[in-house]
Amino acid sequence: MSQIKLSQRTKIIALFCAFAAGALVMVIAATFLMGGPRPQIAGTVTSTGTAAVGGPFRLVDQTGAQVTEAALKGKPSLIFFGFTHCPDVCPTALFEMSEILTALGPDADKAQVFFVSVDPERDTPEALKSYLSSFAPQIRGLTGTPEAVDAIKKEYRVYSRKVPLKDGDYTMDHTAVVYLMDKNGSFVAPFNSKRPPAEAAAELKRYL
Repeated sequence: MSQIKLSQRTKIIALFCAFAAGALVMVIAATFLMGGPRPQIAGTVTSTGTAAVGGPFRLVDQTGAQVTEAALKGKPSLIFFGFTHCPDVCPTALFEMSEILTALGPDADKAQVFFVSVDPERDTPEALKSYLSSFAPQIRGLTGTPEAVDAIKKEYRVYSRKVPLKDGDYTMDHTAVVYLMDKNGSFVAPFNSKRPPAEAAAELKRYL
């Protein structure tokens, strides 16, 4: 009997440890993205300062019009970083956000969505215009020079990397987070677009 109880206790402890480790990973990831102080881990040096997510940028949209951070003022925004040659993650995210805009109904024009290219080499305004024609008309594609794209990536803490393919082409590894910005252009939190559109739309309405 004592051996059975010991075995059960060992399993409970192991499950608790696994849960705690997973929770710690989530906390570290969230605080890194949201710019808060990083959790202190023994043997490491930590900073007590904070850094905001978001900041100034100067890009162009799919019509060639210049877009800066001022475009984020007045409406809540969803921002997603990706590229037009993305095989699955990007079109899925854009489809989900299109569904959310549809679920907003007459309020759809009170919100906005930005698709920021991490592949300016291929994603010209013309390429973005063609690509985005398959999604909601409220979605604006943004691109620019490599330097301008690097600048906005730094402001939003976005990671991307060119990955060569065997045929001489390439794809892009990149951060796949939807950023929710309020009407003041300030970062609120990562936005969960992978849920029923009506539920996501109801949350977005809180910021209209």
